[in-house]
Amino acid sequence: MQYVSQHRNVQNRPIGRRLSSRLVRLSFAASGLFSPALAFAQDSSVAPAVGTAVLPRDLSPWGMFMNADAVVKAVIIGLAIASIVTWTVWLAKSIEIMREKRAMRIGLRALGTATSLAHLAVKNNSVVVFYEAAAAEIRLSGGAIDKDGLKERVASRLERLEAALGRKLSRGTGVLATIGATAPFVGLFGTVWGIMNSFIGISKLHTTNLAIVAPGIAEALLATAFGLAAAIPAVVIYNMFARSIAGYRAQLGDISAEVLRLVSRDLDRGVLRKPLSTAAE
Repeated sequence: MQYVSQHRNVQNRPIGRRLSSRLVRLSFAASGLFSPALAFAQDSSVAPAVGTAVLPRDLSPWGMFMNADAVVKAVIIGLAIASIVTWTVWLAKSIEIMREKRAMRIGLRALGTATSLAHLAVKNNSVVVFYEAAAAEIRLSGGAIDKDGLKERVASRLERLEAALGRKLSRGTGVLATIGATAPFVGLFGTVWGIMNSFIGISKLHTTNLAIVAPGIAEALLATAFGLAAAIPAVVIYNMFARSIAGYRAQLGDISAEVLRLVSRDLDRGVLRKPLSTAAE
């Protein structure tokens, strides 16, 4: 009997150890299953607090401008001023070109129906300046006999006057070309500066969280947006004015040709031997 009891105890010992080892494994497995859920709950409770603390409250263009770096603000203000200059030049030059082209059309109709330069009585400024230039050359030539020489001098004076009037109308459009060429690069400078500050902030905070990087990059890209908003209208308006001024110069050439034609006609008739009266008379 003593031998049997000792044998039973020997057989029962491994079973107890195996049961205890299985219970330990189950406890570790349960802890492994619940630990990710607990970690996720902890991260979900902490992450929104960090994001709301880092992100600014206002991500509108005005809010991003107010939160931007001083250099980025200066770039945006400069581009806004350039945009105001662009639209001011557009308004002023549009009115001036429309007025000059209308005067040109009236002057061309008057010159087309005129039979003599001496009897031309047009108070249109665009025609008066050409008439006065031709009359001044005729008076300075005095009693010149060579008709071809007189016509050549009148044509030269009218050509110089035509170039001067074209340059006068083109005045102020060069700033549009400058804004259109430089505004994108100025905006790009503001963007590079803002992104550089964002990376500096990342290195100081020792984190790559998108909530920390995004506001600084958005503020930097705002400078590029302002650069494009200033450059695109400037380029379009400049090209539009270039075509309009080219048409205006063509009309100046037509007026110059009409005045020279009247001078040649009067020379053949012998009318220019007498002093010419002014156009206003």
